[in-house]
Amino acid sequence: MSRKFFILWLVLVIGIVTIWAMNQPSADTSPTQIVYRFDGHRYLELKGWNCAGEIWYVDTKRGIRTQPVSQFYRIFTKKFIHPSERYIALPTWDSAGSIVSKDYGKTWYPSSFPPTENEPNGDSSPPYDALISFTVVNDQGFLQTKHRLYMSSKPYDDPRLATGGPGITYEAEDGSVHHIKPRSPGAAWGMVYMTKEGLQGSIEQFKINWQGQPDKVPEVKNYTGWDHMRCDMDKH
Repeated sequence: MSRKFFILWLVLVIGIVTIWAMNQPSADTSPTQIVYRFDGHRYLELKGWNCAGEIWYVDTKRGIRTQPVSQFYRIFTKKFIHPSERYIALPTWDSAGSIVSKDYGKTWYPSSFPPTENEPNGDSSPPYDALISFTVVNDQGFLQTKHRLYMSSKPYDDPRLATGGPGITYEAEDGSVHHIKPRSPGAAWGMVYMTKEGLQGSIEQFKINWQGQPDKVPEVKNYTGWDHMRCDMDKH
């Protein structure tokens, strides 16, 4: 092969490869859409096909953009009211659980249901088809179901369980006396959801942040956000 012919051949190959590359879709062409607005400066953004994929939390006022779930997130289809700003709880489509943040959306952790009889049949958590609504107000979550009301604790930890605190001494139903030590305080505020019925069988009942809980979802006034998540299946 002559040098001139080789150069022409090389130029041709490079041209073909360049044209092919320019016509290929980018590495990630997943559609992006806003699926929920909390207010004028906070929203949830879903990136993915068929209303499933990454979920992003955005707070333009505080300059926060974080990814609570990296893949397979699908929107919550029940009523969803969320004026709370510091404590944020994101429910999902197939579970009663949620992903929560206690620092305005900077960091995220899964919430849980403690092993206590929250349901009439003795289960610790409700099935998804029993859910009616999820309301997060005043840094506290309220999950209303067909049978009962689940809620998170009040938005603070019991000071008796802080480092150097006295701990909590309590008497069990059988008359035995127990002590909760600061080094083993149990669940942090906002991280577990229980009903009042389930609370009776949990040591959380002795903590200040679980006492005096309401019997119904608090009224939310002047809410400017959406009351349901929304997603366009045909978004491209």
